[in-house]
Amino acid sequence: MVQEYGLFINGKWQKSEGKRFETRNPATGEVLATFPMATAAEVNRAVKAAKDAFESWRQTPAPRRGEILLEAAHILRRRKEELGRIVTSEMGKVIAEGRGDVQEAIDFYTYAAGEGRRMFGETVPSELPNKMCMTVRLPVGPVGLITPWNFPVAIPGWKSGAALIAGCPIVFKPSSLTPWCAASFVECLDEAGFPPGVVNMLTGSGSVVGDGIVAHPDIRAVSFTGGVDTGRHVYESAAKKMIKVGLELGGKNAIIAMDDANVELLMDGVMFGAFGTAGQRCTATSRLIVHEKVYDQVVDELVGRAEKLRIGNPIDEKTDMGPVASPDQEKKVLEYIEIGKKEGDRLLTGGKKLTGGAYDKGFFIQPTVFAVDRKKRLAQEEIFGPVLSVLKAKDYEDAAAIANSVVYGLSSSIYTNDLRWAFRAMQDLEAGITYVNAPTIGAEVQLPFGGTKETGPTDTREAGTTALEEFTYWKTVYVDYSGRLQRAQIDTAKLVGG
Repeated sequence: MVQEYGLFINGKWQKSEGKRFETRNPATGEVLATFPMATAAEVNRAVKAAKDAFESWRQTPAPRRGEILLEAAHILRRRKEELGRIVTSEMGKVIAEGRGDVQEAIDFYTYAAGEGRRMFGETVPSELPNKMCMTVRLPVGPVGLITPWNFPVAIPGWKSGAALIAGCPIVFKPSSLTPWCAASFVECLDEAGFPPGVVNMLTGSGSVVGDGIVAHPDIRAVSFTGGVDTGRHVYESAAKKMIKVGLELGGKNAIIAMDDANVELLMDGVMFGAFGTAGQRCTATSRLIVHEKVYDQVVDELVGRAEKLRIGNPIDEKTDMGPVASPDQEKKVLEYIEIGKKEGDRLLTGGKKLTGGAYDKGFFIQPTVFAVDRKKRLAQEEIFGPVLSVLKAKDYEDAAAIANSVVYGLSSSIYTNDLRWAFRAMQDLEAGITYVNAPTIGAEVQLPFGGTKETGPTDTREAGTTALEEFTYWKTVYVDYSGRLQRAQIDTAKLVGG
């Protein structure tokens, strides 16, 4: 029988008054589980549970909060194979990437647990005698986390790990394409021993659950990963309440291949960057910008490699690329392929939906490569699928200009053996991340993750040392032990003879 899940509110799985929806395997069409569409009243209940839990959770010493996060990491590690298979079954990425998705959550929870002993402030000299000045970091309150389907355990892990170690209870809305992954993740958090109300999960629509979380007066910060239009809506709604917002909204990421690049290494990176997760990553390599001196060689190698990729059921260890995640995703990618053809881009390989046999049950698209002009839509717009645009550049300056010509600024890469171009790229490429001799994917949890331009605001970053910025505020503390009234700026002038 198909398992029926409820909502997780105030430490318990609860039945919902809302209608139910199915989650399916994108490779086979199999129904995996059913979930409720939470109602507005249930959103209010979840936020109230988080609000009621806030005072106790924020007063729990951060190192103790870290111990619970570390226990959650241990549970995730113990269940890694099971969870990795759930990710692959529900989202469609190949099993090695499914395990990697879970490993990111393990890694970040382990990292965040240590931050419970590292919430550094500053202690600085006062301009007056017998007075101490310092800063401390405090949690903002209950927070809303709205996550996408492409990293259905990793991204909830990044967001929730930072919020929880900061002292903020969470109300978590996963994508309706991957609620089973989210529920399995929450089961691990529940087992770890988070107090009731600290972790809450609601499934359902963006219009009811997502908007309800963002607009709720007791939610004091929102972290969202998804499309630009929805992100802009979240940003505007949150701005009306003057609360913190973290946004990561996509990319049109480029690899620059200079004429001295190691072509074999480049091809390994391009295959993984462009077709890993069937191109459904915010950091996926969507453009390959090639120096004209090696353009023909690189294109020949690229087409040969793409045509050898094994496409099929992602649970099979031998599969290189699985399906895209949903019929809507398939429709969008195929529409972009048609746009490329109509605009005159040269189709080098792929470009079709795979049919016949087991392919008929899922959403399989051939790895697709186009030779594209820099001003065409395939070179400018995020596709979020296994479609790579190849562009020719005259030299480094031309390649960097092409890379920077899009509205996004998430990830970037350059392949070269010349330090001049590597260091120029670090400065010149308009992106939150730059790789040298590696593809545009592969972020590590101990470093900040985010971008610029329409990828999202530059004042917040997920993961790394800046992860707590989304969920905390700074308080400045002055301790005057002089025993008399001291007036900054006024008395300071007297002290220095002014």
